[in-house]
Amino acid sequence: MKLRIRYIKFGQKKAKKCNLRINKLFIKAMEINNRTYLYLAGLVVAAFMGGILSLMAYTQLLETNSGHYSQQEALQGLVRQASYGGPQNLDFTPVAKAVTPAVVHIKTFGNAQAMTSGNQMFDDMMRDFFGGPERRQDGDPDNQRLSSGSGVIIEANGFIVTNNHVIDGAEKIVVALDNKKEYDAKLIGTDPTTDLALLKIEAERLPFLGYGNSDAVQIGEWVLAVGNPFDLTSTVTAGIVSAKARSINILRRADGMGVESFIQTDAAVNPGNSGGALVNLKGELIGINTAIATQTGSYSGYSFAVPAAIARKVVQDLKEFGSVQRGLLGVTIKEVTPEIATKLKMSEIKGVYVESLTAQGAAKSAGIVAGDLILSIDGQPVNSVPELQESVARHRPGDVVKVKLLRDSETVDLDVKLKNKDGNTDIVQQTTEENNTFLSNVGAEFREMTDEEKQKHSTGGVVVTRLLEGSKLKESNIPIGFIITHVEKEKVSSVSELRTALADRTGGLLLEGITQEGRKLFFAIGL
Repeated sequence: MKLRIRYIKFGQKKAKKCNLRINKLFIKAMEINNRTYLYLAGLVVAAFMGGILSLMAYTQLLETNSGHYSQQEALQGLVRQASYGGPQNLDFTPVAKAVTPAVVHIKTFGNAQAMTSGNQMFDDMMRDFFGGPERRQDGDPDNQRLSSGSGVIIEANGFIVTNNHVIDGAEKIVVALDNKKEYDAKLIGTDPTTDLALLKIEAERLPFLGYGNSDAVQIGEWVLAVGNPFDLTSTVTAGIVSAKARSINILRRADGMGVESFIQTDAAVNPGNSGGALVNLKGELIGINTAIATQTGSYSGYSFAVPAAIARKVVQDLKEFGSVQRGLLGVTIKEVTPEIATKLKMSEIKGVYVESLTAQGAAKSAGIVAGDLILSIDGQPVNSVPELQESVARHRPGDVVKVKLLRDSETVDLDVKLKNKDGNTDIVQQTTEENNTFLSNVGAEFREMTDEEKQKHSTGGVVVTRLLEGSKLKESNIPIGFIITHVEKEKVSSVSELRTALADRTGGLLLEGITQEGRKLFFAIGL
């Protein structure tokens, strides 16, 4: 019995000792665990801070070196957008709804021969653009549908801008609004050098478009084209600006006065869109749709618009003077080639090269010489012929422009007072009925014969291009395209000679001439 008790007591003492050891070991393990947790937590915090610092450094690297990677990133962004069907949150409906009522449908009528024997400055591509003559159902040869196009209302009181080729040769112009109302339009004036024309209808409080800043338009910017392709009224298409200051050689003129500095887009444009609106996503007018690049006559990917900056100036001139007042530098210019750049010891190709100067021109008077390189006009860089033409075409004779030149590897700044084609700064106020091609006493418009016509018919003369309703020549049944060679047996070979021959004439008058087919005819008219 005593032995057993001792054993129990001995076991209790051993147990106490074991418990103490176990407790010490547990406390030590807890201490180790706490240190481990702190260590792991430290690792997590350090990794997090390292990630933040790495991200900051990476962002800084992108900002300071935005070359290849930024382009790649942009490309990836476009791919991501394309996978969703287009840029996110892009909605054309408010703009389309706002601008469509201000774009009109223009229909012209007259003798179809006016389209084949009138102004010859447009080639097959341009004729494809606005379509050919279409006979009306009444069968009247003098009342044929000549063309169909578009126009833009630019003032609430009925002023409309369109293309000159849309109304060229027309005896009657009808404007149909988006609400189906139709009006006879009056031709205020035309400018073949920019292919623009100004019309007026008698209406008030019309929807109209305000001008946007066509200079601020960026390549890649979204735009809308609004017009009436194929007589499908009020059609809206979307695209982007694909180039600026583009020349496509459709305004070729013997006098070199044609101005081409088109905004190029990939918005779908077809025959009938001509004269319609090109607008930005603010609904502002930034261009007048004018032409397409095509081998089929229909849209093939690119369309071209006259910038709003040019259209605005032309409209102002036509309203104020009846004709466009063109300020000219008086230079013959060409693009800078690598050969010219090497000759001038240029490190980069820029500017426009001055090849020659007119004797009484503005450039020569200001001190510009052949071989100079024009770098900028009024602080705006010009690196192509179209850019230079556009910059100067915004000005009138008498305006002073600041020209920066490169001459003998040094820059030269000159103030140049622009002149007109006659070598002076006069502003000639004209109305449509007083211009060089319209003779009000007979109610008709004329043009000089082309070299091809002179060679074909072996004669000189003046071509009838437009007849007003009720005019003396219209009543005498003289056809559009008729070539007047003699007035009262007096030979005429220019519009000015015809004007002189008809001046102060009264009573009967005998006109002699030939048709475009070469048939000789005589017409007696009363004045």
